[in-house]
Amino acid sequence: MGEIIQFISKSERERARLIREARAMYDSIFPPADSVSVQVDKAPVGLPFGRQLVSLSDGE
Repeated sequence: MGEIIQFISKSERERARLIREARAMYDSIFPPADSVSVQVDKAPVGLPFGRQLVSLSDGE
């Protein structure tokens, strides 16, 4: 109740998917040197919405 649902366009979902694929390809070529970079690379892709981050992930 009182939850705000934001529409995320197909193009934004596709953009997020392409970013995830590009990161995976980059990591396969240039493996992260330490666990800090791995944590940064796994940061959720999202859009700022007010003071919340709206996730664009497909449940991954």
